[in-house]
Amino acid sequence: MGTPGQERAAADETGERPATDLVVVTGVSGGGRSTVARALENVGYYVVDNLPQALLVQLAELAAKAGGAARHTAMVLDVRSRVFSTDLAGAIRDLREKGFSPRVVFVDADDEVLIRRFESVRRSHPLQGDGRLSDGIAAERALLAEAREQADVLIDTSHLNVNQLRARVEELFASPEALRLRVTVLSFGFKYGLPPDADFVLDARFLPNPYWVPELREHTGREEAVSRYVLGQRGANTFVETYARLVTATAPGFEREGKRYLTVAVGCTGGKHRSVAISEELARRLRELRVVAHAQHRDLGRE
Repeated sequence: MGTPGQERAAADETGERPATDLVVVTGVSGGGRSTVARALENVGYYVVDNLPQALLVQLAELAAKAGGAARHTAMVLDVRSRVFSTDLAGAIRDLREKGFSPRVVFVDADDEVLIRRFESVRRSHPLQGDGRLSDGIAAERALLAEAREQADVLIDTSHLNVNQLRARVEELFASPEALRLRVTVLSFGFKYGLPPDADFVLDARFLPNPYWVPELREHTGREEAVSRYVLGQRGANTFVETYARLVTATAPGFEREGKRYLTVAVGCTGGKHRSVAISEELARRLRELRVVAHAQHRDLGRE
């Protein structure tokens, strides 16, 4: 795969567009479009919500030219953009006539379910006007009838909860790599406070502090001498190994529940020596166990 510039040059020579993965999400209000959009974003799509239909082709052109992450673009269309156009099916046809091959996802649900959802959040339907909820739903179905027929994927959310809908979208659109849990092993100093986004908090203060070793005091846990000192202490390797196994044992469950990012915070007094060395080693062990992991150091250099 070349750079975006190389891809554009190749396209100019062949007359063909660079491959662009476009997903158009539409469907009835209350059906779950927002959940679908978030799920697509979680698996690497650049998502544009409430896009005016008149701008559909322009955005697709921009995505093709930009390349990179924009090559995976999802556009969410609904009746809120009717001020620009009411011909959603025509907009999708225009996109295909321009040489794009979008996958159209239509999100639907039974009328009774939609009514319950609107009533639970005490919102009116966008096409309801002075009528009843059922009137707004019927009007929207009429506007979207042709778009529904054109859809490549129809998802009925009547009996799906949020997690089930997310899992369905991931099943359809995510690469296996996008579904993998990514672990950040974050070192920190307790004297600066706990990281608010930590899923696990590990306390490395049971180990002797290199701060009290004069030749190590000015160095950090990323340097070999400090790392060797910390990891050479009694219990250090058992500590790292135990938590490496804990993370690998729980990772499949987190992935099933839709969690894609996990933060394991490792603390010592100042976040300079012990927690840094332990974080680097834990991230390394996790990678050996085929977990996507990297170390970050929140308070390193803060003293």
